[in-house]
Formats: sequence, C-alpha cells, structure tokens
Amino acid sequence: MPNILVVDDSEVDRRIVGGLLGSQPGFTVEFAKNGREAITFLRRSTPDLIVTDMQMPERDGLELVRAIRLHYAHIPVVLMTAHGSDSIAVQALEEGAAGYVAKSQLGDRLVDTVQELFAITRADRTYERLIGCLHRTVFQFSLDSDPALHDPLVDLVQQIISGMGLFDPNGRFRIGVALKAALANALFRGNLEISAKELPSTREGLMEGACLDLVEARRQQEPYKNRRIAVDIEMHEKAVRFVIRDDGPGFDWATVLAQEPVASIGTDAGQGLVLIRTFFDEVAFNPRGNEITLIAHRS
Repeated sequence: MPNILVVDDSEVDRRIVGGLLGSQPGFTVEFAKNGREAITFLRRSTPDLIVTDMQMPERDGLELVRAIRLHYAHIPVVLMTAHGSDSIAVQALEEGAAGYVAKSQLGDRLVDTVQELFAITRADRTYERLIGCLHRTVFQFSLDSDPALHDPLVDLVQQIISGMGLFDPNGRFRIGVALKAALANALFRGNLEISAKELPSTREGLMEGACLDLVEARRQQEPYKNRRIAVDIEMHEKAVRFVIRDDGPGFDWATVLAQEPVASIGTDAGQGLVLIRTFFDEVAFNPRGNEITLIAHRS
C-alpha cells in the first residue's frame, strides 16, 4: 500500500493535496508542515513518495530535496510550484526531484504524476542477479503507435540499469520519467500529430485507462496509422544512450531549446522537454526534428 508524505506549510493546501491523494484506492497520506518536520518524520518512517511545496519556512522544498538526495535517494520527490517559484523548481529538478506540478494544476495533474512515478517503480527483479553480470547491452525496437508499450519498455530499461548498478535509485527514477516523456512526445506530438491544445485531455484520458477517441481515430487513419517509433538503446558501465525517432514531420527544435527551461515549466507542451533536458546530461535532435538522442553518464 503506497504511503505518501505531503509537506506544505499551508493547512488549506495540505487538505487539498491530502484529499486528492487520499481519494485514490490504496494510498495512505501523512503530513508535515515544513522541511524540518519532514526530516524528523523520515527518521522514524520511510514513505514511498514525497510531495512537497517549494516555498516554506524552516527548510524549504529545495533544501528538502537536497537532504533526501543525500540520505534517502530511493524516495522520489514531487514538487508543487506556485507562481514565482519556477526558477527554484528547475534548480530542484537539477538537484534530484523526480517531477513537479504547478499548484494551479493540482486537480488535473497531481494524481496522474504520482501514479506515473509509482508505475515506474514497479520493475520486476526476477533477473537482477543475471543482469548484475552484464557489462554492455544494445536493444533496437520498432514500436507501433500504442502508448501501452511505453511502460514495459521503461520497466525493462530500469531493470537493467538497476541490475548493472549504473545509477542510484533516484537517478533511475529520473531516467525513467524522462524516457517516458520522450516516448510520449514521439507518439503524441510526432506520429499522431496531436497539437499542444489537444494534448492535455489526451494525457489525462490515458492516465485514467481510457483509450481516447482522438488517439484511436488517428491510429486508424492515414498518414498516421503505419507510423512507428524506432528506439535504439545502449547501456554500458559508463553511460546510457537512447535514440528515439518517430515518423512524424518533426518540429523546430532549435527555437524550443533556445528557451530557458523556466519559460516552459508551467506549460503542458513544454513539461516533458523540461524533464528531458534536466534529467539527461546530453540532449540532441536531428535536423528534421523527429529524432532525439539522450545520454546520461554514470555519476
């Protein structure tokens, strides 16, 4: 049964977040008023995930992220960002947080974000001992435009990263989150050409287990139905490398990358790219803009 620690100095916000998460079957929620109380809580109990506000007295969200990365690296942290804290949120992502949700979007995004992180943690450890003997592996996938394939692929990657001991638990979380975002971009924005305006409702529907009409319709229509996503993966003792290529028209990546991450942190269309740019050491696109290369070096 997943246990979530919510950290926020506002009693009203604690009630809102607790109500959203507590309404989910199997979730238990506990609370702390600030980062100092959260650290005290962690000394006696270990939650499965932490949701924290950024701006608090007595050790704010950024300080809490740093402490968790140092002493409790296996616990993923989700930030709640208020207006004006975007630059601090980007810094916290760089220092170890696994995701973020704007406070103005809590009702729409918080539960989805938490469930997605829990899904990423469910890696089967059956082959852990065998993978521990692995020094280098290469995979080449050709995926059809089915979002149901993304979680198993991310799980496979995380099993191998864990077995090879390439990153600490928090690093594996972050790679899984960013890889899933890259696959989603290749599918929705690339192969299916779903616009930024249409994308929020599409993602919400998929997280609820629904197969939205728009996605299903595009998967059956020309020119979308025969498009595929090529995923090349290389993992060895020093780094992991992913090359993801869709069959869509591409996009003007140079203009997007020229923007500061903070400029798009509160937008649905830019959220995935913020995570990708923050969690991978190297990010590059081909000239057409339909292929992305992601590299993370072993720390």
